[in-house]
Amino acid sequence: MMPFLARRTAALVAAVLLASFTVFLIPYMTPGDTVRKIIRSRVAGEVIDDSAVEALSLQLGLNDPLWAQYLRWLGRLLTGDMGLSYTSRTPVADQVLPALWITLSLVVLALGTAGALSVVLGVTAALQEGRPADKVITAVTQAFIAVPEYWLAPLLVLAFALQLSALPSAGWEGPQSAVLPVAVLALRPTSYFTSAVREGILEALGAEHVVAARSRGVSHLQTVAKHVIPNGLLPLTTLVAVWFAGLLGGSVIVEVIFAIPGMGRLLFDGVLNSDIPLAQGAVVVVVGLAVVLTTAADLVHGLLNPQIRMSHA
Repeated sequence: MMPFLARRTAALVAAVLLASFTVFLIPYMTPGDTVRKIIRSRVAGEVIDDSAVEALSLQLGLNDPLWAQYLRWLGRLLTGDMGLSYTSRTPVADQVLPALWITLSLVVLALGTAGALSVVLGVTAALQEGRPADKVITAVTQAFIAVPEYWLAPLLVLAFALQLSALPSAGWEGPQSAVLPVAVLALRPTSYFTSAVREGILEALGAEHVVAARSRGVSHLQTVAKHVIPNGLLPLTTLVAVWFAGLLGGSVIVEVIFAIPGMGRLLFDGVLNSDIPLAQGAVVVVVGLAVVLTTAADLVHGLLNPQIRMSHA
């Protein structure tokens, strides 16, 4: 167990450092002079001379070796200092935290909805294997896997916001504002989760201890409730963590379509306005959370399944 934990922890640290270094390089990969962008954000409309560019480069340490700049940037990041936004001229951290709260709320609601629906649908399909209910659930959920968010979101807006006037089409002004975005985000996880639950339940139904319980005269309902469902839902724990990380990054399209001020919208605005500190802050938080959550899912899966630990030994 300890070698497995040590190896996964080392992989987590390496992944976070690699991701942070990639984010640090964003200013060097974007067109234009970063120093001139910073000066222009402070003194809009004025002519920028070379002496001002050189003075600010010295002040920011941009003439230092790249590794020294990275360590200095990483040190500030670890203390919560993400720099100042070029456009709003306010600390990036002050914009990231409220946006992160909104995005996390959307993701948690979407995964909660997907998890609840998938348990009902997956268990029903497995217990009705080969019957009409199983075929309908499997066909519908498989079809929804191919539905992209950018197609479904406008369709829901057209139906529920414009035609029925039942829900707001955009903005973030109350619980009703989350209904359509959560529905869009939950659709594809529901499809994958339902398939995983169905397969897990079917596998659990054929397990030796379940067959033995039946041979001892335990009722079908008791067998399913005590032995089949708890074991059949184990794969769902890993999937939820993996999809949590995926939805953090995948919320960009949904947040832009519904004009929700979350992390996706923040990243979109940062890129659109060439606001490098804002884009860096949004990316580093989303990528950092995604790496940590994916590793956590891997650890949980390893703790629950000894074969995973053995394969990494």
